[in-house]
Amino acid sequence: MHLDLVPEAHADDVPQPSAQAISPIIKPAVKPSVKKLAVQLPVGDAYSATDEDDDSIGGTSYEDWSFDNSLDPSGSTELGDEIAARETYVPEWQSYTIQNGDSFALTAERTLGLAYSDVMQILNTVPDKKVLTRWRVGHSFDYKLDEHGQLLALRVMKDPREGYLIQRHDETAVFSYSPIEKTGEAAQRMFTGTVNGSFALSAQSTGLSSAEVSELTSVLSKKLDFRRNARAGDQFRVLVESDMIDGHSMDSKVLAAEYEGQRMNLTVVRNSADDHFYTPDGNSLDPAFDRYPFQGHYRISSPFNLRRHHPVTGRISPHKGTDFAMRSGTPIDAPADGIVERVVNHPIAGRYIVIRHNNGYVTRYLHLSKALVKPGEHVKMGEEIALSGSTGRVTGPHLHYEVLVNNHQVDAMRVKLPESQSLRGDALAAFKRESENLLAKLDQSGDNEPAIAQVSVKKNDDGDDNI
Repeated sequence: MHLDLVPEAHADDVPQPSAQAISPIIKPAVKPSVKKLAVQLPVGDAYSATDEDDDSIGGTSYEDWSFDNSLDPSGSTELGDEIAARETYVPEWQSYTIQNGDSFALTAERTLGLAYSDVMQILNTVPDKKVLTRWRVGHSFDYKLDEHGQLLALRVMKDPREGYLIQRHDETAVFSYSPIEKTGEAAQRMFTGTVNGSFALSAQSTGLSSAEVSELTSVLSKKLDFRRNARAGDQFRVLVESDMIDGHSMDSKVLAAEYEGQRMNLTVVRNSADDHFYTPDGNSLDPAFDRYPFQGHYRISSPFNLRRHHPVTGRISPHKGTDFAMRSGTPIDAPADGIVERVVNHPIAGRYIVIRHNNGYVTRYLHLSKALVKPGEHVKMGEEIALSGSTGRVTGPHLHYEVLVNNHQVDAMRVKLPESQSLRGDALAAFKRESENLLAKLDQSGDNEPAIAQVSVKKNDDGDDNI
């Protein structure tokens, strides 16, 4: 260790003062001379503080800090106040998590420094007031305050993709809003599962969302009758694409799915050109004729049965249709394009409709509460034609649905239905290239953990890319 020290004075070298020298002598004030000690010490326990005396270590500092009051902890704080006064206040985004019992009015007053008039102005500014008035516990919003605790900006999201940025204008103190729209990055995720119980619950157990399960079930059910053909142990795989925004999956859609069952196999692929599903060889999955004349799933209360005992009379009476248990007022749709032949009120069948379709198919709808079409009208596949009810001779509200082929009544749940046209030519070639890529991904083995996507965010007009 090297020390640059002021030379020490030894006791033997200093002459002893005489009595005369001890007498007080007044001399002119001399400006003190300060000499500095430059010390280089290694860091370590060897130089930590101890209680032992060591004459080799100086116990006095050669610095006299009393000459600089600004550095004296006990001195004036005016300099610190001056520095703080010169600093520019920079507002930062803060987050608030909604608690039980919170309302926008109360939180605006307690947390955002808003008066009641400000609250009403903001509510009248945004197009969708429910974003601010219908809060859910656990959701959050972001805000900025100025140095006086007054609101500068409020950022509230309707969902992970869309929201509002509400800002206060300094000159007028008026609040305005601008829409927020986040863009996500497409991520493809693979899910595999085994049927155990209902297909919907089995699919949901793989990690698919409720919306994804609903679409998958709807797609497969166009060819696969789960009630009749699905068996425990059947395997399925599904490839889903979503927009990933801040860790949330948005706008999911099924790209391809495979079902390997004991009673049937089915592979379906979405065609990006028309957004419809096809089999890998280009045959349309969407029939020209829907199996069910309604949306959703309803229990069959009485199937097609030529030797059924009538529930009212008790006699053997052929039931030449299919009854679906449903509440009165349930929308009924046309299963295919056609022309309305009859709209009739009957003492036994109640209010009913007859529609004639192409290729010799006719459909009937009995016990309706209301008809929404008239004889002679052309209807399109999926168009709402009536509301279900309990008119006529019935034991409760339901829809009685019949299908006739060449004037013969058939089981609507088993009859072979017309299919739409298949892809051909260039459209088929393009679809096959796309389907080969999707099916290759579907056949890949490995885990089915969702992919993590980086989210790109649009800048707003103010250039705030943190929104």
